[in-house]
Amino acid sequence: MTMVSRAKSLPADERRAVTVEAVVQLAAEQNPNDITTASIATRMGLTHGALFRHFPTKDAILQAVMEWVAERLLSRVNQAAESTTSPVAALEAIFMTHVDFVVEHPGVPRIMFGELQRAEKSGAKRLARTLVQKYGQRLQKLVEAGKAQGELNVALDSEAAAILFIGTIQGLVMQSLLAGDVARIRRDAPRVFAIYLRGIRGTP
Repeated sequence: MTMVSRAKSLPADERRAVTVEAVVQLAAEQNPNDITTASIATRMGLTHGALFRHFPTKDAILQAVMEWVAERLLSRVNQAAESTTSPVAALEAIFMTHVDFVVEHPGVPRIMFGELQRAEKSGAKRLARTLVQKYGQRLQKLVEAGKAQGELNVALDSEAAAILFIGTIQGLVMQSLLAGDVARIRRDAPRVFAIYLRGIRGTP
């Protein structure tokens, strides 16, 4: 079933979900700042009026997108971590899971970068910041557990390790955007994580 036929036949809650899907797809194809409510409605095969019955503003749509990203990314990250037997294995599983998420949804980092760069406050920007904070806290707990279990250097700065973890993924994303090849993240990720791991295992 196409997005157009799905959007026209779905109940309200599911239509909201399809709207989010449309925005993520559009963001993979163009600058998220250039996405208009008209282009979203067109992608879904709806009128402007039909779209605004579910979302009063574009900011409301972007906020729903960030809620979707936070829910799915954190859920997948937690599942990845829980499937492992050690803190270091959990860090690697989270890293690769995040990379897979970006490859599957290349519009997501574009939206996040765009929201975080906005000068004005918005619900979507607040959610993006909250997501990064929660993610960082999850990583710090794993680093602390790794130190306690002797997998990581006890003198390691846990907060800095979490910052570098997230920054490393962001760097991979930026490189893929510059190259116009999102799939390269999967090729580069294992080698890059290996270097990161050597760093946090080593002596300060």
